[in-house]
Amino acid sequence: MVRITEDLIRRRAEHNNCEIFTLEEVSLHQQDIERIEHIDKWCRDLKILYLQNNLIPKIENVGRLKNLEYLNLALNNIEVIENLEGCESLQKLDLTVNFVGLLSSVESLKHNVHLRELYLVGNPCSEFQGYRQYVVACLPQLKWLDGTAIRRAERIQALQDLDDLRRRVLQQEAEYSKKREKQKRAGLKEATPSNPQNLDHEHLCRNLSTSENTEEDSNQVLNSTTKPLSNQSQNQDVNSYSKDQEREFWETPCAFTPESRLEAHHHLEETRRAKERQSGPNGKAKTPRTLITAEGKVLNVNEPKLDFHLTDDEDNNCMLLDLHVYRHLDTSLLDVDVQPTYVRVSVKGKVFQLVLDAEVKPDSSTAQRSQTTGHLLLTMPKAHGEIKIKKTIHKSSTGKSSNSSMEEKARVNSTHERLEVDPTKCSSVDLANIVPKEQQTTHGPLQFSHRLQFCGIQEKPLSKEFVDDPEVPLLI
Repeated sequence: MVRITEDLIRRRAEHNNCEIFTLEEVSLHQQDIERIEHIDKWCRDLKILYLQNNLIPKIENVGRLKNLEYLNLALNNIEVIENLEGCESLQKLDLTVNFVGLLSSVESLKHNVHLRELYLVGNPCSEFQGYRQYVVACLPQLKWLDGTAIRRAERIQALQDLDDLRRRVLQQEAEYSKKREKQKRAGLKEATPSNPQNLDHEHLCRNLSTSENTEEDSNQVLNSTTKPLSNQSQNQDVNSYSKDQEREFWETPCAFTPESRLEAHHHLEETRRAKERQSGPNGKAKTPRTLITAEGKVLNVNEPKLDFHLTDDEDNNCMLLDLHVYRHLDTSLLDVDVQPTYVRVSVKGKVFQLVLDAEVKPDSSTAQRSQTTGHLLLTMPKAHGEIKIKKTIHKSSTGKSSNSSMEEKARVNSTHERLEVDPTKCSSVDLANIVPKEQQTTHGPLQFSHRLQFCGIQEKPLSKEFVDDPEVPLLI
């Protein structure tokens, strides 16, 4: 029996930094859980809970989840809808492919006023006459049933026929209850040890060996010359008997009930355990791949099927191996082993081995991982040889290089050129002597009478016949 533990919930809460008390969504599907427990105490803030494809027979211990909005219990062994009144925020309930036969138990969902979607497809109650109309009339807050929208006219018609629908549903429930009682009694009879179908592999082997021993003893009494069966023949008989029993178990028709579903689950578990007992604790051991032959020859192996590039860097006197490791693979899953004549890289237990063309220095080798592509780069210096020093090449003064250097020099020189002006012929304007004293009049404006000397250009003196008209505005 698999139980809900704190460790299980923490492993399922990686998106919440493994914090379970503030968890809002958790997925516990396909865990073979047989009971709901501890969730309402550890995860009070849950909004979405996935419990599909388990072995849960009853809805329980979810009443304290006040914020729960979506509960998925599909593919379980639930027979009654109950214990959901405390889920005040419940909006969607999925009970697909269960064993709900008491259709009247849906009336317990009236207290879930926010419930909008309900899935009951695949349950025995979905085959009742008037199933959809009864559910629509009992749950006025419901908007969708089995993925189909509920229309207003459909709801009005169902409410008008509610009394008749309830009477028919109760009659069908009584018939289904009698049928279930017969199925339970039949399941108890089939589960007795007298039926060899429900015996596990170990019990069958023990019975078979016991019967063989008794037959052998009787034969020895009757005829002392009779030899016992060999171990090989006994193993063949056991294997053939178990294969026939396995084929008979799966080919025998049976009713789809919670008991048959549990029986199939337990049978699979027993088969798996029997195989583990036969092959050892770690299962059937794989034949180890040959990496080095008996003669000492190293083989090239590429189990992970990775692309690679091996380059001989003559300038730096080293070998470069670029191994295209998966981008999102964690570096802790890589193991690098550099030997003088070969290199071996283990990627998640799969071996990549490559023979080198030259002998390298393992102690001086380095391994680097790209953060963008994830590739693994191995730099392995050679044991023999020298590093070539790159010579500096001077550019010649002819051809394109000379032309480019001349253009560059001309450009630099052009930026530093300055105009040379004779300081004797270039002076700044003397603002203090703009208006000479002899030209001033009491009636007119001031007159410009200084001599401009700028860059060798002199202003011509004003004519003596010039008369300044005070009514003419100044030229600015």
